[in-house]
Amino acid sequence: MGVKKTKIIKSIKVDADKCMGCRACEVACSAFHATPKYSSNNPARSRIRVIRHPLEDIYVPVYAGEYTPSECMGRNTYKIEGKEYDECAFCRASCPSRDLFKEPDSGLPLKCDMCESVPELDEPLCVKWCMVDALIYEEREVEVDEDEEDVKMEEMEAGIESLVDKYGLQKVADILARKSQKS
Repeated sequence: MGVKKTKIIKSIKVDADKCMGCRACEVACSAFHATPKYSSNNPARSRIRVIRHPLEDIYVPVYAGEYTPSECMGRNTYKIEGKEYDECAFCRASCPSRDLFKEPDSGLPLKCDMCESVPELDEPLCVKWCMVDALIYEEREVEVDEDEEDVKMEEMEAGIESLVDKYGLQKVADILARKSQKS
């Protein structure tokens, strides 16, 4: 049984009615997460995507959530302004059935990290650069019953699983062996 801790939960509230589809959030996110930081823009590396239907002026920002090793059973459709959308369009998960929210070069799952950096930003860049306030940053305090270390280990395991799925266990083991020799 874990120790109860108080934790700040950061989230982004989306007001799709305000989104005009400018995609500034995608550009700001991809620039922040470029290596080195702000050196390039590649929206495929962005942790937020604007699901769009420009002829109908429908734009829905969706930011990356948790990795899931299997695809869900949901195959519902949503009808918005007469256009049908697959349930996957609005899903925040990175899963095997689609490439959305996966790093294009490595295939590693992407997850919104609220632009964590040192020094800490007041709010994620997607929120800062949204000129129509379709993205609103919120913080709330909650009590949690899990060790932070367990969560970090689960995230690391998801990343390693993704690499093994893409490149095979032997290649990943070879790279880890080479890295450990350099340390």
